[in-house]
Amino acid sequence: MYKTHSFSASLLLVVITLLFSVSSVYSSTIPVFTDAGKWQTVKTDQQQPKQASVPEAPKQATSPPPAKTTLVTLGRSGSITDVKKRIGPIVTAATTRRLNKKISSRSAIIIDAVSGKTLYSKNPDSQRQPASTIKVLTGMIALKSLSRTEKVSVSSKAARQPRSKVYLDRKKKYKANDLINAVLLASANDASVALAEKIAGSEKKFAKMMTLRAKLWGANNTVCKTATGLTAKGQKSTARDLAIIFRHAMKNPEFSSKMKKVKVRTSEGKLLRNHNKALWQVNGTLGGKTGYTNAARQTYVGKFKRGKDEIIVAIMGSETMWSDIKRLVTYGFNKKVALSQELEALGADIKLVAEL
Repeated sequence: MYKTHSFSASLLLVVITLLFSVSSVYSSTIPVFTDAGKWQTVKTDQQQPKQASVPEAPKQATSPPPAKTTLVTLGRSGSITDVKKRIGPIVTAATTRRLNKKISSRSAIIIDAVSGKTLYSKNPDSQRQPASTIKVLTGMIALKSLSRTEKVSVSSKAARQPRSKVYLDRKKKYKANDLINAVLLASANDASVALAEKIAGSEKKFAKMMTLRAKLWGANNTVCKTATGLTAKGQKSTARDLAIIFRHAMKNPEFSSKMKKVKVRTSEGKLLRNHNKALWQVNGTLGGKTGYTNAARQTYVGKFKRGKDEIIVAIMGSETMWSDIKRLVTYGFNKKVALSQELEALGADIKLVAEL
C-alpha cells in the first residue's frame, strides 16, 4: 500500500515537472477557458503594455534619382597646369623670342582676319614709309569711284613715273578696270597717278582722300602724300594700320577677287603679272600687296586662310620679305590652333568678338 502511494506521488511529480517545462516554452500566452466559453489570450507579467497603433502615412510616388553629371576635372582650383600638359606648347614665349630674332622686319603684326584681334606684334605702331602697300587704298577708292569701262587719260606726270610701271601711252585712254588691275597686281605707278588725277583732279587731292579713307577704317597713324607710295616727306603708316586697311579692303568681293589672281590680261591683250609671290609659295594665300623703296625697304600686307582660320600679316622694313612672311604665317596659324585647343580644353563656347 505504501509502495502504491509512493509510485503515484512520483508520477504526479513527473507530470507537474513536464507541465512546468511546457508552460515555460509558451510563457508569453496561456490559453484559458473563460465564462463566455471562448478562448482568449491572457498576457503574462513578462509582456510589455500594448502601444496605440499609429496609422501609416500614405505612400508617396517616388521620383527617379537625378541623372549623373560628368564633370571635367582640370586640376587644382585656379591652376591650368593639367590643361597645358594636355594641349602641348605649340606656341610659347620661347617660340615668340625665336621668331623675333629670325625675321628681319623692323615692324610686323599678325591679326585675326575675322575679329581683328592681335596674335603677334613687333613694333606694330612704329611709323615708317609704306611704299607700294599703300596702293591698296588707291585701288579701293578707284573701285568705288569709277565704272569699270570708264576711260582714263594719261598726263605727262603720270607717264613719267618711275618703275614699276606699265608704260602708259599719253596718246591713249585706258579703261579704268585695266588701270586698277595694273595698280593692284603689277603695282604700276603710272596707272596709280592716272587714276588719282581722274578721280580727284590731282594726286595731292587724291592723297587726302586716301588719308581720310584710312582714318575712317581706324588706321589713325597713316598719312598719304602720294597715290603710289613712293617716298615723300610726311608720308607714313604702321604695320598695324596696313593690316587694318587690308582687312577692310578684303571684305569687298571685287577687290578680294582681283587680289588672288596670279595674272590677267588687259582689254588690249597686255599681260599683267601679280608681284605677290606668296600666291604660289605660301599655302592658303588669299591675296596681298608688296612694296619696296630705299627708304621703306621691303613692305608687305596679305591675307591667308587654312581650314576655318584666317589671318592678316603685315611687315615693314624687311630685308628678307618672303622668308619673314612664311615664318609669320606659320606662327600665326599655330597660335590660332593653340588658342582653339585651349578654349576647347577649358570647355568654353567662346566666339572672338571684333575689337572696337
